[in-house]
Amino acid sequence: MAKLYAIGEALIDFIPQTRDVELKDVKEFEPQVGGAPANVASCVARLGGESALITQLGQDAFGDLIEETLQKQGVDTTSISRTDEANTGLAFVSLTASGERDFAFYRKPSADMLLEASTLKLNFQSDDILHFCSVDLIPSPMKKAHIEAIEQMEKANGTIIFDPNLRFPLWPSVDELKKTVLAFMPKAHIVKIADEELIYLTGSEDEESIQQLFKGNTQVIIYTEGAKGASIYTQQGKIAQHEGYKSKVQDTTGAGDAFIGAIIYQLLTGQAHNQSFDYIQQNAQSMLTFSNAVASLSTTKEGAIGSLPTLAEVNEFMES
Repeated sequence: MAKLYAIGEALIDFIPQTRDVELKDVKEFEPQVGGAPANVASCVARLGGESALITQLGQDAFGDLIEETLQKQGVDTTSISRTDEANTGLAFVSLTASGERDFAFYRKPSADMLLEASTLKLNFQSDDILHFCSVDLIPSPMKKAHIEAIEQMEKANGTIIFDPNLRFPLWPSVDELKKTVLAFMPKAHIVKIADEELIYLTGSEDEESIQQLFKGNTQVIIYTEGAKGASIYTQQGKIAQHEGYKSKVQDTTGAGDAFIGAIIYQLLTGQAHNQSFDYIQQNAQSMLTFSNAVASLSTTKEGAIGSLPTLAEVNEFMES
């Protein structure tokens, strides 16, 4: 069966128990498993697909919590390494009244950053998907592990998906972040990019700016605009748009990960999953409708993985 391999960070998000308070003034936090690759892998598994996470955790209690949580979600954890050279990454979060977030990261370095490319044992197939973000592309052994995984998926003729998921505080400079993202973007067949990320990378948010990103292997760009919904573009222009759903937002943490996880789930379970570009062209509108439903439902609860809906819940929501 086709499988998602998500590579990158898995960490603990400390979610505030009070809203609309600056991070420095938050008194109580609740630890929840997070990190975009872990969230995406969990979303795919939660919906009923096959997924695995490629990362490294510390030999600590937080690493145990992450591994156990992923296993309960149905994520394959056999590609997760453990090390005593660094601790599992942590992120402290503050939430505005509307559910928007602010982060403070503790990872200098974290265990995931030290994952060596030479330790990877990969056996990708042509119908598999590799998903990665920019957080673990900072100068580190993990960056080289990403390059190795990308090269191996290319050799297998699988599908590569890149979600920049920009986190500026983690980078030594914003210029290095931009340079790195633009260098890795052409390696992906599918790129998911948010409106504020498009502005940062190109200077504007019009369709011409989106078309600038079609370089190298990139065939599809999925453009998200938060509560305004999402669109799908090919080099011929926009092929689908969905305005999204209205929901009572509790927490937006992981909503973008839920969205792209839902896209990946549909590619994995589609009849033409080994021809992702063709499948998207034929099913773009329904894919956006489903993925926006998954993302919307994920914002109605707190946290990332804990807020992910099941396939039955998504179908019920869409039918209501």
